[in-house]
Amino acid sequence: MAAALTLLLIGCLLQGALCGQFEIIIPNTIEVLKGSCVTIPCSFDVDDQYNVNLDNTCKALWKESTNGPAVFDSSNPQQKGQLIGDLTKKDCTTTLNDMQNNKVYFFRLDCFGVKLNFDGVKISVTDDPPRPTLTPPTLKVKEGTSVSLTCSAPAPCLSLPPNLTWSPGLGEGQETLQENQDKTKVKISVLNFNASHLHHGQEISCTAVYRKQDGSTESSVNTSLTANITYSPKKTTVSVSLSGPIRQDNIMTLTCSSSTNPAVKNYTWYRADGGQETFMGTGRVLTVKASNVSGHIFCKAENELGSGRSDNKHIDVQRLQDNCGPYSGILFWAVTGVSLIVNIVLTICMMFLWKQRESMKPKEEDSTYMALDHTNRSRDYDVIANRHT
Repeated sequence: MAAALTLLLIGCLLQGALCGQFEIIIPNTIEVLKGSCVTIPCSFDVDDQYNVNLDNTCKALWKESTNGPAVFDSSNPQQKGQLIGDLTKKDCTTTLNDMQNNKVYFFRLDCFGVKLNFDGVKISVTDDPPRPTLTPPTLKVKEGTSVSLTCSAPAPCLSLPPNLTWSPGLGEGQETLQENQDKTKVKISVLNFNASHLHHGQEISCTAVYRKQDGSTESSVNTSLTANITYSPKKTTVSVSLSGPIRQDNIMTLTCSSSTNPAVKNYTWYRADGGQETFMGTGRVLTVKASNVSGHIFCKAENELGSGRSDNKHIDVQRLQDNCGPYSGILFWAVTGVSLIVNIVLTICMMFLWKQRESMKPKEEDSTYMALDHTNRSRDYDVIANRHT
């Protein structure tokens, strides 16, 4: 909306006997949603000697040109509009309905004994309403601070002001209708809440919904900001790189995590021994031998606003001699002895089987002897046969 201007206009009496200077206070331009109405804030002044002419005979005329026909006449109830102001009090505020095109409307005061033409106001018709304004435009506060956000949206049509809503649901906005310096109206919604770390990074949005006189679809626009809430470390936790049974000689990695804004400056590690805190080291990640962290450990995260402590994390580390119970040494030698005996028995059995196998093989000299013996016996049989013969 443009700032109001005081326009000096020259009006003349019908009889033309006297001319003087007159003024009107009216905006240069008013932006209005297509299909909706526009309320034109308007006031005028005349020389004191003509105040007596401002009576019930006066009517307000609005024209598209100073010499053209009137598009609005307050004396005609069928006109698409309404005179809101009181002409006898020099208030010419008027509502014109169903704006469709960009036009300049000139005001004419028509009273018995005085008729005056004034310069006009430009009505800028848009397809989309202007976006609402958020104050402040950015939000960076410390947790626990009381925050007040203001959303404002032009209300060019007083009978159909915009409806303002906030998201996410941080509370109910307090709405009012306020007046600008140029007498145009604006819808205001104020949202109050206490800043929490839960709001950090959230997009806070104000939406303005405009209805139209012509019954077409509502138009909505929004403006948003991202909340930047500073807070001390929250939800500090410890994670361990190993799981399951952990041996004393295992090397493990401990990691400390925390939600905070601004970032953590210092991480500190402690071992909790019977109510005593033993310092272990610093840094978000700590690499240690398992035997050094057996029991309960915790970490602290610190930034410029404070610190946060994790819950105790229990690290169950098994001793090396405990892997097989209190009789692990006896069991070890027993198993070793049994294994040795089994190996000896198996070796003896293998040697015996090998000997048996070797003994069953026929020797070369035995075969030769048997062959000779067989030949000799054949000869003996031949001698005996010859004797009988």
